[in-house]
Amino acid sequence: MKKIPKIQDADIKGKIVLVRVDHNVAKEHVVKDPFRIDVTFGTLFNILSKGGKLILMSHVGRPRDKKTGKISMNSEYNIKPIVDYLEKKLYTKFIVPDFKEDSKNGGYVGIDTSVNLLIKKLRKGEIDGIYLPNIRWFKGEEADGIEAEKFGEQLAGLADVFVNDAFGSWRPHTSTVRVADHLPSFAGYLMQHEIENLDRIYFPESPMLAVIGGAKFDTKIGSLHSLLKKIDRLIIGGIVYNAYLSVKYGIHIKGVDEEQLEMAHNFLEITKRYPNKLIEPPFVVESDTLDGKVEGKYRIHDVRKLKPETKLNYIVDVAAESFEEKHVYDTIMNAKSIFINAVMGYTPYFSEGSRRLYSLIDENRDANKIFGGGDTLQEFRATLPGKYIHAVDDPKYYFFAGGGTILKAIHEGNASGLEPVKALIRNGGNKFEI
Repeated sequence: MKKIPKIQDADIKGKIVLVRVDHNVAKEHVVKDPFRIDVTFGTLFNILSKGGKLILMSHVGRPRDKKTGKISMNSEYNIKPIVDYLEKKLYTKFIVPDFKEDSKNGGYVGIDTSVNLLIKKLRKGEIDGIYLPNIRWFKGEEADGIEAEKFGEQLAGLADVFVNDAFGSWRPHTSTVRVADHLPSFAGYLMQHEIENLDRIYFPESPMLAVIGGAKFDTKIGSLHSLLKKIDRLIIGGIVYNAYLSVKYGIHIKGVDEEQLEMAHNFLEITKRYPNKLIEPPFVVESDTLDGKVEGKYRIHDVRKLKPETKLNYIVDVAAESFEEKHVYDTIMNAKSIFINAVMGYTPYFSEGSRRLYSLIDENRDANKIFGGGDTLQEFRATLPGKYIHAVDDPKYYFFAGGGTILKAIHEGNASGLEPVKALIRNGGNKFEI
């Protein structure tokens, strides 16, 4: 991998440093698991200790409707809970500026001159720092062409130096890629640390097991193929597994759409090239409703006994019984490396599958355990808080801040295949005079 410019080599004294972080942890208007905030403190402290002045930016959720392009500015996508948490931890007051909204399609039109006064105050030390609103509220963030280029220039115009510490944000959006075209750019400490620890996956101790779950089949299918080439065993869960079961066994599961079925069909064909690598958890939980765990409205099925054309309601979990089956149990206990990017069930109502999975993985004392993804870490912490606290200081564990990024990096073959990393390598360091 080509050399990546590092923040420790940056001259930031007296300069404004625009930092892209991945603080996407606000759910239901609160920070439920601050892990992805806390792991950026090393970079933030370093900038402040060297006399740099902070402007932070992060996305929260997915406020943009892919079909209509409209941007929702509902409070669920607000960065306020993140700012409140930071202020309590850093004893630093962050100002959140406001900008002109697009009355028709929602979101902010761009960075306008109203922020200039705050920038002057920041340079003079009259305010501690600035935290931009949810970066995905800006029209140019997920745009292409001229609109994205313009927004990249606007963001760069706020600062003297750009630091990317958002390893979990791998998509080539304006705030992760285009800003680097206009400023001296460096990788933060978290970004560096995450890239270095990818070797745990690229060069694992065998046999290696991957456990992949969740709802985003569209972002995982290429990575699943790459994983099957590399690893010894694969266990899947969540909607990914539901779609796979629908196709393989000819059953109908409520909530699995045609697009997911098509991807599952392609994935099924891929698995045939790697016989015996995919391990199927045999027991699943069916629920008649998604409104909660309602007594009498959920039941466990053995998928091996379901007849073709069987119609099921929502499959909401891989049942804990699955992990007591000998072939599943032995696969987990015999693994020497385990990569987990998986929530097995529909949270917060159905967590038994995830709880038993994480517990069993913990019982394998010899394996290197690599957890990735905010949802995975949050579920681990919620279901097994005691084991989670112990695992944080256990050298056999490593917690990545970004799960999807790891899958993308596996698919690309190395971290330099990620567009934000490419941008740092291509345009980084002290290429620009400041």
